[in-house]
Amino acid sequence: MWGVDVALEVGTRRVFATALDWPGWCRSGKGAEAALAALADAAPRYALVAAAAKIAFRPGLADDLTVVERLPGDGSTDFGAPGQVAKRDREPLTAAQARRRAALLQAAWVVFDRVVAAAPAELRKGPRGGGRDRDKIVEHVLGAESGYARKLGLKFPAATDLAGAVGPRELIADALRGASDGSPLAPRGWPPRYAAARVAWHALDHAWEIEDRAAG
Repeated sequence: MWGVDVALEVGTRRVFATALDWPGWCRSGKGAEAALAALADAAPRYALVAAAAKIAFRPGLADDLTVVERLPGDGSTDFGAPGQVAKRDREPLTAAQARRRAALLQAAWVVFDRVVAAAPAELRKGPRGGGRDRDKIVEHVLGAESGYARKLGLKFPAATDLAGAVGPRELIADALRGASDGSPLAPRGWPPRYAAARVAWHALDHAWEIEDRAAG
């Protein structure tokens, strides 16, 4: 099966399109059509993630996007972060499916780290002078990962640099590698499918931000 099942998270000002079986492949736009176009445009970038995970990603895969679910968004959606759990994200995972998703998550981290290593410390600012520089983005991503870990029943302090993130990231990946009945891994936590997608999205969203703001 090569088609891409997509969930749309629809806010009042922003829509996120998420490829449900490809953790981290998620983009937004001002409306469903714009979000789907952004998702398709990101396919070449996501192909590098799949390659790092050694998982086949067919050229032209983004030509076959199928919306299978629409979710109402909220303030987080409009602010710029996907936060709704799709029905697919609550489904069980076989051990093989879980290993695949964990591998894609780890590959997202590999891509993030590569982008950081290649980027200048000072990034191009936005039209009103906004935007973090490289090291502040890294600090933000690592801090978020410490918070995300609690959604999996894990607890560790935020790493202070990418070298220090290796162990904590492995703990997250280990928690997501096993077969699951789809239940959250901690009280008020995230189902494993959603957890892999959300953590990978955050790393890739900021990796691609760094790339875009380092160019030109």
